[in-house]
Order: sequence, then structure tokens, then C-alpha cells
Amino acid sequence: MLVLSFPAAAQDATERTAIAAAMLPRDLSPWGMFMQADVVVKAVMVGLVFATAVTWTVWLAKTIELIKARRNARHALRELANVRNVEDAVRQVPEGAVAQLLEGAVAELRLSTDRMDKEGIKARVASRLQQIEAAASRRIGLGTGVLATIGSTGPFVGLFGTVWGIMNSFIGISKSQTTNLAVVAPGIAEALLATALGLVAAIPAVMIYNLFARQIASYRALLGDGSAEITRLVGRDLDSGTMLVRRYLAAAE
Repeated sequence: MLVLSFPAAAQDATERTAIAAAMLPRDLSPWGMFMQADVVVKAVMVGLVFATAVTWTVWLAKTIELIKARRNARHALRELANVRNVEDAVRQVPEGAVAQLLEGAVAELRLSTDRMDKEGIKARVASRLQQIEAAASRRIGLGTGVLATIGSTGPFVGLFGTVWGIMNSFIGISKSQTTNLAVVAPGIAEALLATALGLVAAIPAVMIYNLFARQIASYRALLGDGSAEITRLVGRDLDSGTMLVRRYLAAAE
């Protein structure tokens, strides 16, 4: 009977040793769990922290850009409402996307050769304005796609880190030959930190992306209003034969 008790005693001693080791003080702060995590889990955490930094960098840069662009567009629309012809509009709106629309309209007037084909000139000006408007919309939307990518993939990347960390915890259970929770809890906590970082990266990215989508749609509407106002000014100038239109059409001939 004494001989048969040795394996059980050895197993109990092994389990007590493992539990004692697990009960040693461990730093369970976020930084401590990061330092104790597996290299793969560390790589996932670093990637998610980097994605979070990218999200807030894009937010800051695009917020400043959108505020400036929308302010310039509103100011230009107010100026266009107070002018009577394209020549005055060019002087009153010297910069911004609406100024580029005006430059495109003037360039199309300069290239037009048939002064009698007013409808054709209007159609070509409208087409040029649409191209410039689409280019400005694409330019203002640059950088927002990365937010959608982070928002859609962040939770899954964090989940991958969690699965990998829990797998290592179960491997630790098999090596320590004990199922005591004190042995595996720190490893599981480190793994769950990856999921938390994934959510921290994804949730703001989705919210900021939706915010930018609304602001960009508002900016596009402002450009559309600017294009419509410029089209009306061009039509008014063609009908009345202002000095600017006569000069451009005469130069084209």
C-alpha cells in the first residue's frame, strides 16, 4: 500500500508546486499582461494599438480638412449669391474647390468656338463641372477607407490573439497536470486583453467613419450647389453677352 501511494503523492506535490507558482505575485496590469503574453499575442496587441493610433490620426487630419473645406465652400456660395456674372465670381472666389469649379467653367468658355451654340456651351460647362466636382469629392474622401478596414477587421484580429492565448493556456494546463483556475487565469486574462484592444480599435473607427461619411455627403451637396450656381451664371452671361464671354468667344475664333 505504501508503494502504491507514491504516484499519488508525487502528483499532489506537482499540483501543489504548480499552484504555488501560480499564486506568486503577477503583474495583471495591461502593461504587465502584455509583457507576459506570448509573442504572437504581443504582435496582435501591437498591431491593434497601431491601428488605434492610425484611427485617431485620420480623425484629426480629416476633421481639420473637412472643417476648412466646408467653411470655404459655404463662403464661396455666399459670394456667388451676390454676383451677377462669371467675371465677378472669379474675383470674389479666389481659392477652394468652388474656385476650381469657376476655373473649369472659364476654361471651357475659352475653348468654345461656336458662340451661337449656347446650349452646347452650357452642356460642356456642366460636364466639366461634374468632373471637377467628382475629383474634389474623391480627394476629400481619401484616408477614410482605412477606418472602414480597421472597424471591420479589428475585432477579428483581437479574437485571433485571444484564441491563440487560450490555446497556450490549455497547453500550460497539460504541462502542469492541474486544472486549478489559478494556474490558467493569468494566461486567459492576457488573451482576453487582445479582444479588448480589438474592440478599442474597431468601435471608434466605425463611429468616426460614419461621421465622416455624413460630413463628406454634406460637402458634396455644397459643391453641387456651387456647380448649379456657376451654371446659372454661365447661362446668364451667354444670354446677355457679358464682356468676359464675348472676349473668350472672340479669342476662340
